[in-house]
Amino acid sequence: MAEKRDYYEVLGVQKGASDDEIKKAYKKMAIKYHPDRNPGDKEAEEKFKEAAEAYDVLRDPDKRARYDQFGHAGMGGASGFGGQGFDMNDIFSMFGDIFGGHMGGGSFGGFGGFGGFGGGSRAPQRHQGSDLRLKVKLTLEEVAKGTTKKFKVKKDVTCTHCNGSGSKDGKTETCSTCNGTGHTVRTVNTMLGRMQQQSVCSTCGGKGTVIKNKCPHCSGTGVMNGEEVVEAQIPAGVQDGMILTLQGKGNAGRNNGYAGDIQVYVEVEPHHELSRRDNDLIYNLLLDLPTAVLGGPVEIPTIDGRVKIKIEPGTQPGKIVRLRGKGLPALQGYGYGFGDLIVNISVYIPETLSKEEHQAFESMVNSDSFKPSQTTKNSFFQKFKNLFS
Repeated sequence: MAEKRDYYEVLGVQKGASDDEIKKAYKKMAIKYHPDRNPGDKEAEEKFKEAAEAYDVLRDPDKRARYDQFGHAGMGGASGFGGQGFDMNDIFSMFGDIFGGHMGGGSFGGFGGFGGFGGGSRAPQRHQGSDLRLKVKLTLEEVAKGTTKKFKVKKDVTCTHCNGSGSKDGKTETCSTCNGTGHTVRTVNTMLGRMQQQSVCSTCGGKGTVIKNKCPHCSGTGVMNGEEVVEAQIPAGVQDGMILTLQGKGNAGRNNGYAGDIQVYVEVEPHHELSRRDNDLIYNLLLDLPTAVLGGPVEIPTIDGRVKIKIEPGTQPGKIVRLRGKGLPALQGYGYGFGDLIVNISVYIPETLSKEEHQAFESMVNSDSFKPSQTTKNSFFQKFKNLFS
């Protein structure tokens, strides 16, 4: 499978483009690569779909923010394309606002129908169930390993009495308004000339059929209130604020339509000792003075448990120790390998001393070992300067 192109590149706009610039760029691309203008051209058809997918993401503030932060890996199928039931007809049902209604009404036929890209009948529509939103709280340990979460979700489910058909006896009859096509056709004037526009049939809602005797349990909708246990596979390396999409796990679509999705919002709970920066973990180690001076082993936490590291004699405050590969894994499809565990070292200076301790330090006042060299001073002040540069 070819790697997806950057959505901004697809529409030919800069990353900071305004909503109006993105809208104009998509309109230009949609007209240029429309299949009615490029009959039989598969490459044009793919570019037409590619532009629609890019616009679907960049026109939505939430999707655009996730894409800007995580790229394609952060979308998790959230673009709305490539899922169940998506076809060329859906593009104009989603983006009719771009063309001032001339392509709207859920039709691809704003440029002359759909059926070999220019004439012919349009398949009856199926209803799409609505999406649901859930929040999942994860520990840092669960982020490191990945996990599976189960939710008991109250939602619309397929009616068990009519198996989703909405019909009491399973019988339907052809819609007399659209003659079973699911759409009606009228001629309109567009920027490309006089063309036919297809609209969803208001009588049957695009199904092409009407129910003769409605199911009394679901009132002919094919769905009823229920609940379902939904399982979410959380990949290792997810970040706080990320949204994962469970396709087809949302509300059931009316009359055996397509189910919606569940948007799972990730919230990572703070760790009591470790903090996170991208895929790195950070631990602030406060050394006692003797250990900083003499060196020795100290115990620190990692995501896999506590380990011992060696402190070198004469360790200075501000020193950083990096444990390679002891951080968090990169999210699949958005980097490789593991981050590091970064240990920031500070030294505790006692506020009170016993008489003996006070005397011991007084005896060291004139010792050259306890006086910083000029090199040490220069190094210290350079580090301090770097903090504010």
